[in-house]
Amino acid sequence: MTDSPVPAATGPGDPGDPGDPDEADTEALRQRALDALLTARERTTLLTESVDDHELTAQHSPLMSPLVWDLAHIGNQEELWLLRGVAGREAMRPEIDGLYDAFEHPRATRPSLPLLAPAEARGYAAEVRNRALDVLDGTPLGGDRPLVRAGFAFGMIAQHEQQHDETMLITHQLRSGPAVLTAPVPPGPTDAAGLPAEVLVPGGPFTMGTSTEPWALDNERPAHLRDVPGFYLDTAPVTCGAYQRFIEDGGYTEPHWWAPEGWAMVREHELTAPLFWHRDAGQWLRRRFGVTETVPENEPVLHVSWYEADAYARWAGRRLPSEAEWEKAARHDPASGRSLRYPWGDEDPAPERANLGQRHLRPAPAGAYAAGRSPLGVRQLIGDVWEWTSSDFEPYPGFSAFPYREYSEVFFGPAHKVLRGGSFAVAPVACRGTFRNWDLPVRRQIFSGFRTARDV
Repeated sequence: MTDSPVPAATGPGDPGDPGDPDEADTEALRQRALDALLTARERTTLLTESVDDHELTAQHSPLMSPLVWDLAHIGNQEELWLLRGVAGREAMRPEIDGLYDAFEHPRATRPSLPLLAPAEARGYAAEVRNRALDVLDGTPLGGDRPLVRAGFAFGMIAQHEQQHDETMLITHQLRSGPAVLTAPVPPGPTDAAGLPAEVLVPGGPFTMGTSTEPWALDNERPAHLRDVPGFYLDTAPVTCGAYQRFIEDGGYTEPHWWAPEGWAMVREHELTAPLFWHRDAGQWLRRRFGVTETVPENEPVLHVSWYEADAYARWAGRRLPSEAEWEKAARHDPASGRSLRYPWGDEDPAPERANLGQRHLRPAPAGAYAAGRSPLGVRQLIGDVWEWTSSDFEPYPGFSAFPYREYSEVFFGPAHKVLRGGSFAVAPVACRGTFRNWDLPVRRQIFSGFRTARDV
């Protein structure tokens, strides 16, 4: 997903109408927003205080911003939307708006800007946050203002910060030097041997998207019927071991598996394996957050582009699922005919259901999280790895941009492919069964994997 820009104007759209909350619901929403904002800031602090000022201001890859840019951008977006947009307050630092406009300055050029120094960026973000919490405490969460109804603006800003936390975690993966982040190993499955390789998803209509999820973003809306023919879908994401067989069978040397643009990418960059992999003494190794380790065969493959996922699927005699197929597998309950919020039901994510929120710094082994399986038995649809789909990023029927065009609308079209499901780096607040991510098909630094499908 791209950076969020400084909006040129606030659009007149509506994020959906969950209705005016009563007093108890209002306080629950306010507490949910507070928890989401505080959780995001705790993670931002961890990611920015685990390295020194030199590392904060350095550009570790031209694909990414310096970490200090993300830190101040988070504060600037919070000021724009919560202090100015919701509360109508005067700008604190209007002179820096342009510096932190993601559309005005590409990532590769941001180190040359007169950015706030680390201490100044921390102070600015902290002062904005203090004022924003006062705004949250005093703002009615009902009425006819779409920006604040059901706490939308506060949820949007919490999601924005967590999305940049994921971006900063990608920067941590790209940086050289010793490890500075640690996390426990995620749990593995207890029944992996008995799992089927694939699951049948029966054909028929289902409700895709949402019109009622209060913090859903504009590209997830509105809810609409989709008729999806029956298909088979992998029970779990494609593993590193399976991907190694593709490599060993000449996957990166046989052009007939690749889309023409993908083969050109392979040739230009002399690709032979996923990003961060290398061969040594007859075995595959990878670098993960400053640690070099043997590639785990039973873990979902990570850091592959759409072109690599598509080539693997062709080699395997299969294909990538469409976005609609992915969402039907993740949300459709054949017993009730309903579309669920998550594969396991309508309850919010919990540690036993999905690998989210940087709780672990790697995907869980394939087949893990039985408590998070869909009604059809598909596992790990939420968390672990973003999953490439075959679909271009396009608006749903009836789409309306809200609260600004630059969040989604300017990216619609065939240039971007859709990813679904989130990764271990995604926070629960920014991950739903309807959540849509998108990126260029060449991207490999993101926490992306895939699963495959086939027709009935």
